[in-house]
Amino acid sequence: MSAQQQGSAGNREAHRTTHRPAYRGYRLIAAAVFASMLAALLLLPASAFGQPQTASSSTRKHTAAHHAHTAAARHAASSKTASAKSASARKSKTASAHRGTAHRAEVSTRTRRSRARRHHLTAKELAKSHRLQSAFVASSQLRPMAQQLAQMRTPAAYHGVSAWAHAHTGEAAAAAYLALGHAYLLDKNFPEAIAAFHSADAAGHSLDDYADYLTAQAYLQSNQSAGAEAVLSGFDSKHPDSIFVNSVPVLEANLFLQEGDPQSALKVLNAHRSDPLAGHADYQLALAKAQLMAGNAAQAGQGFRHVWLDYPLSLEAGVAHTQLASSGILATLPVTERRRHADALYAAHRYSDAGDEYRALANDSSLSSADRNTLLVAAASCDWKLNRLKKSELDNLPDSNDEAGARRLYLLMELARDKDDGDTQRSLVTQMETRFPQSPWLAEALYSSGNMYLLRKDYPSAIGYYGELAKRFPRSCEPTPSADCSNYSPSSHWRAGWLNYRIGQYSEAARLFDEQIRYYAGGKEIPSALYWRARIYQDQEHNPALAAEYYRTVIRLYPHYYYATIAQDRLRELGQVTPEPVAALDALQPDSIPELTDDVPNDDPHVVKARLLANAGLNEYIAPEIQAADGSHEWGAFAEAEIYASYGESWRAMRLLKRAIPFYTSAPIEAIPVAYWRILFPQSYWSDIRAQAEKNGLDPYMVASLIRQETEFNPGAVSGKSAYGLMQLLPSVGRSMAKEEGIHHFRTTDLLDPETNIRLGTLYLRQTLDKFGGHPEYAFAAYNAGDNRVEDWQTIGTYHGMDEFVESIPFTETREYVQAILRNEEIYRELDKMTSQQASLTR
Repeated sequence: MSAQQQGSAGNREAHRTTHRPAYRGYRLIAAAVFASMLAALLLLPASAFGQPQTASSSTRKHTAAHHAHTAAARHAASSKTASAKSASARKSKTASAHRGTAHRAEVSTRTRRSRARRHHLTAKELAKSHRLQSAFVASSQLRPMAQQLAQMRTPAAYHGVSAWAHAHTGEAAAAAYLALGHAYLLDKNFPEAIAAFHSADAAGHSLDDYADYLTAQAYLQSNQSAGAEAVLSGFDSKHPDSIFVNSVPVLEANLFLQEGDPQSALKVLNAHRSDPLAGHADYQLALAKAQLMAGNAAQAGQGFRHVWLDYPLSLEAGVAHTQLASSGILATLPVTERRRHADALYAAHRYSDAGDEYRALANDSSLSSADRNTLLVAAASCDWKLNRLKKSELDNLPDSNDEAGARRLYLLMELARDKDDGDTQRSLVTQMETRFPQSPWLAEALYSSGNMYLLRKDYPSAIGYYGELAKRFPRSCEPTPSADCSNYSPSSHWRAGWLNYRIGQYSEAARLFDEQIRYYAGGKEIPSALYWRARIYQDQEHNPALAAEYYRTVIRLYPHYYYATIAQDRLRELGQVTPEPVAALDALQPDSIPELTDDVPNDDPHVVKARLLANAGLNEYIAPEIQAADGSHEWGAFAEAEIYASYGESWRAMRLLKRAIPFYTSAPIEAIPVAYWRILFPQSYWSDIRAQAEKNGLDPYMVASLIRQETEFNPGAVSGKSAYGLMQLLPSVGRSMAKEEGIHHFRTTDLLDPETNIRLGTLYLRQTLDKFGGHPEYAFAAYNAGDNRVEDWQTIGTYHGMDEFVESIPFTETREYVQAILRNEEIYRELDKMTSQQASLTR
């Protein structure tokens, strides 16, 4: 998020307790299609298939049509579940994300690049692959228009794809008609969708299973059961390798239900009771509907109950709720079950819905007063999350001596904190310590109170609350919960240690850092605890040998963390020192790094089809199609990311790999194939970045690193605070910078043009750096949280080094933002250095 937002990065984590949803800095909104198009044009394909970049469908409304699509996509990966092939495919997103505690496998000094185990293609599969490849090549120029249509579905987008379809024949036309049908289906224009799908089927056959399946959906949703039945007849025989084979039974069952034939629906569904398909919400809902229509009211009721309780966040749960309510069954369900559903909504941050359910439950006349109070306090918590809780609501609830009473006091404490009423806040926490010494709501109150005094710069009081939490709840609830656990324990313990360091209580800080390393090994605070324990050894205890050992441990365990970079600087400062071995540090081992490969089988029909789907804008099916390929658990995430990157969505590709290999910052460069790194650290718009960086006296790696952290290279990003484009500039800042650059007739939408955004953003970054004496740490913090906040933080005590300032930033989001940009710079440099070395070896 842009610093010009003057601290809109308010890091609500520090203002509230961390269970309250924090403002994440920006919401990436799919905006300005031309920006995505420019991004696509800047990336050249690495092969005939493109180096697989997709248009996000995350902002698309969940229409009934889209729900049908996503349901099909859910089933797709398990369409061949009976085979080992499908079972392994479904692990593609998790296998590579394994985080172990064993020693990292030794890697060679050259980049590790393992070869994937290949499935031997039959002659039939090879022929299909070649047909798909030809279709991909024929429709490559369609991709930008189809992606625009998938995102926006404007009249202009429809016209562009339609004109393209009419101007082409064969597979190229088929892909365009499929794109049109897909868009019409999402817009519920069923006649046009059906016509487009028929045109696709007539023009080519590479995606005919998609044309047939989506045609059936369109017929079914427009109540044309005969048409749907004709298309679905023999689907699995015509398309045995289709990802939709396992989705068809539910579609067929719904077709029979539409025709008033529940027995046929039950026959279809019962034939698949033992399949993984039966574990999906849409299967269970169709089964319950069929039982209801067949007159089996009791079984139907149990089915709807199952869907509502066990799939509480699904769209099907809403349908099940309506059925349960209309039949009167909902009112007969035990309160514990209905409470379970409300709790699931609360856990999913659906606070308005959860609050409504809690209040409805509280009206049950059979409840005890204690149970009713518990529900009303839960509803009050929902109001708190929605920023609409009034003290009067809590005053009207009884002051009970149970967990509801503890939660009520906690909420009163939060309201007092909001008013900056320290006296009431302290009184309520003291009362909770006496009455509810082991309640998790006391842990919430202690952590929130520590944050309150941290922001007040009252470090001794903050230490008291953080320390009390760590003492009363010394264990983390992960991985094993216990009566004395809290997920705030590691953070509270660390903050108590750090604030002791800041006020000069170095002995106490050292003790707490040692405990942090010993008791919370594997926690996210360990890199900082190791580094600052080393600092105390170096600066206060004058023990360079132990300092060196701790610095080396940071570098060994976390080679691409911010702390590793500053630890290397400290080691250089120490000079020639022999580290003193520490057994406790030797016991700390890095995450294991699984074998990763970029050796994608480009001739696999599913892989080629996934790339062809991108040309047609059917983005939600790319992942399931890849997962259906043999061996995709080894390379599936990378292959999918390649596709997104190839048409300009580097941000989506990056996010996918971040999820797939979350350990990447702990891995040596050579442990992960370079192709992964290039997606994780893209150099999109590099010529503009380099030119504007040079013009403004900036390091281009710094600019790229800031863009990566701000928007992940999404040129169409618009934040909730209306910051625009790659470098997240507010319109007022863009206008000011444009005036300085001599740009006339500036419009806010100009900020969505990558070249303009980089031009104005680098000028703004230069000015921010100059304002803070050329110190990147201050400038980055100001870019994220605002100049005024940084100026305020600079006045808090004495900093013995820039590392102390960065660690002292009270907003977690801003602190991690600064650290990440500094880390990113080093990784960019290391990657380019390695690439240059490899290039020299091949000459």
